[in-house]
Amino acid sequence: MKRLLLCLALASLAPARDLDRIEKLLEELTNAHGPSGFEGPVRAIVRRELAPLATRTETDGLGSLISVLEGPAGSPRVMMAAHMDELGMLVKYITPDGFVKFQTLGGWLDQGLISQRFLILTRKGPVLGITGLKTPHVMGQAERTRVFERDKMFLDVGATNKQDAEERLGIRPGDPIAPDSRFTPLNDGKLYLAKAWDDRVGLGVMIEVMRRLKQNPPPASVYAVATVQEEIGLRGAHTSAYQVKPDIGLSIEVGVASDYPGISMDEAQERVGAGPGVFLHDSSMLPNVKLRDFVAGAARDKGIPLQYELLSGYGEDGAEMQKVYGGAPSINISVPTRYLHNHNGLLSRADFDRAVDLVTEVIRRLDAGAVQRLKSFD
Repeated sequence: MKRLLLCLALASLAPARDLDRIEKLLEELTNAHGPSGFEGPVRAIVRRELAPLATRTETDGLGSLISVLEGPAGSPRVMMAAHMDELGMLVKYITPDGFVKFQTLGGWLDQGLISQRFLILTRKGPVLGITGLKTPHVMGQAERTRVFERDKMFLDVGATNKQDAEERLGIRPGDPIAPDSRFTPLNDGKLYLAKAWDDRVGLGVMIEVMRRLKQNPPPASVYAVATVQEEIGLRGAHTSAYQVKPDIGLSIEVGVASDYPGISMDEAQERVGAGPGVFLHDSSMLPNVKLRDFVAGAARDKGIPLQYELLSGYGEDGAEMQKVYGGAPSINISVPTRYLHNHNGLLSRADFDRAVDLVTEVIRRLDAGAVQRLKSFD
């Protein structure tokens, strides 16, 4: 015990690790709370970052933020999209005893919900709660091994009754609920641990790409779009793509890493630390073949390692850009991430940096001639 206390004391005296600018941005983005339909805090960060880099900034009718870097007159429109929303929940009702029942938003697994901390975002401020779990001391063997279903779950907020929860804590039906998890560089700092990488990492990539394009403008008009409500049906991408009317669509997303126990390459193919990925198949979209090869060529020329991903499930904003009006060549570029749709995900800073390099290079090559060739099926 004395040795443990000494180690803790020495650790408290060690200097804190300084975060660089990009780490600070990713920390702020992932720590922000933005369940589907309640993306306001995330939108404020993205607007602050993109406004100085864009010719103009606007929103669509659902709340997606559209930042435009105007290119030469008549230049093609390239739309980058990354979504602001994260998995969350809504308050359904409060029991007479003061426990909170909830409705999920997005693709949670039931076993990922239990015994976790959440924040209810009320009119009075955040209220901490935990999804309660009965102690195993009183469980039978069968109960210990079964998955607890979400409709049996609740949030314990420490209220004495329903009136206490409503009046003292300010909880109301429809209040959004977000995971409570904080950004942390993991051990040596090369991997980042946080909630909501899906898709705050895409927002971070998009912001850094715009920062580079502002310094050295591309031959196209670039629309950096932070979309809403992706996790519940790609809704913001649908409305914003109709507002932008892109010639080319670039979705910036998380990739499904398969480099840990319990998952196989038959399920997913990306590895953390092996470079950005390109989706060749998901349940919402097949990429334009010419654009696929265009991205691969840019990666090869710049020495950027590139991974390929084929998934049976998934869905992403590129699907909506691809279908807008007469159709736009679109592709999904990803940053490999472990443990998606949970309180904690893990990704590599090197993969993030390479994704920024790749997307920047791709956009720099998208002049009018290149876009016309990508859109031609003659």
